[in-house]
Amino acid sequence: MPTSSQPTEITTKSDSRPVQWSRLLRSFGTLIGFLVIVAFFSWQKPNTFLNVRNWLNITQQVSILGVVAFTMTVVMVLNDFDLSVGTMASLVGIVLGVLLRDGQSSLPAAIGAALIVGMVGGLLNGILVSYVGISPFVATLGTLTMFNGLALYISGGTTIFGRVIPTELSDFGRGGIPLGTVAEQQVVLPNLTIVALIVLVIAWIMLEQTVFGRRLYAIGGNMEAARLGGVRVRLLRLLAFVISGLGAAIAGLMLVSRLASANPTQGDGLMLNAIAAVFLGMTMSEEGEPHVLGTLLGVLILGVLANGLTQLQIDTYIQQILTGGIIILAVTLSSLSRRSS
Repeated sequence: MPTSSQPTEITTKSDSRPVQWSRLLRSFGTLIGFLVIVAFFSWQKPNTFLNVRNWLNITQQVSILGVVAFTMTVVMVLNDFDLSVGTMASLVGIVLGVLLRDGQSSLPAAIGAALIVGMVGGLLNGILVSYVGISPFVATLGTLTMFNGLALYISGGTTIFGRVIPTELSDFGRGGIPLGTVAEQQVVLPNLTIVALIVLVIAWIMLEQTVFGRRLYAIGGNMEAARLGGVRVRLLRLLAFVISGLGAAIAGLMLVSRLASANPTQGDGLMLNAIAAVFLGMTMSEEGEPHVLGTLLGVLILGVLANGLTQLQIDTYIQQILTGGIIILAVTLSSLSRRSS
């Protein structure tokens, strides 16, 4: 009897090694890929890529995308989508610019009104999805078109800039907190990076440390089971879209602050990149669930790629091809790894 049981024990140990490697790759494959990308650009541009100022610059470049992606994660936890965040960001910027241009309100009041516009847009999406029963893709595709048309109509299709934008707003978008001197150069933590970090922390606490977040994950795992378990599915889906609309509004204000202008199309591209960042972050989870810290890694991957490829003087169109290919590759490998396990 002892001799017959011994080979079984050896086989179990040897068979567990591929499983462990598969689990390790599934959990840290995206992080390893990120480190490989950083190592490649560091090798190609050792003097300009791996320095504090460049990395702070990267955080500023991805701060607006980060805000949209972090709040988009709240919606995608439910297996829903919000395709309207980019046009909402543009609309919010236009509303802010028009209120300031026409002298109808002070800067704080205009900012408050712009944030309310974003929340109302999110509320509309939530009602259409949760209570009317329209699929998130169709509902937010429709509101995407509506918000875009509103932004063009209100602005007359023109860019609002110049003295209309208060200097304190533009100074905030381009300023930051001094951190000291490195290599005889002043290092500044950008204000927009601080805003993105605040949104990141709030989203992480909300999803990972509260009953609200646990119920959102329960809905995303099995909506019918969550409903039968007493979870108010409709209300929570509604609130998730309101949060996404608020995130888009904050991003729209950040765009105006950074560019010192409001354009009816300046939010274009935010939606696709935000969804891509969330999907990249999902590859960090064995269950394939969205998590805010995973989304942060996805945002950094996109930001590092854009920064590194620009330093290598790669054409913008080629950058888009390479970025899209890397996203597809990461998600495909994660999907195949989970399927084989």
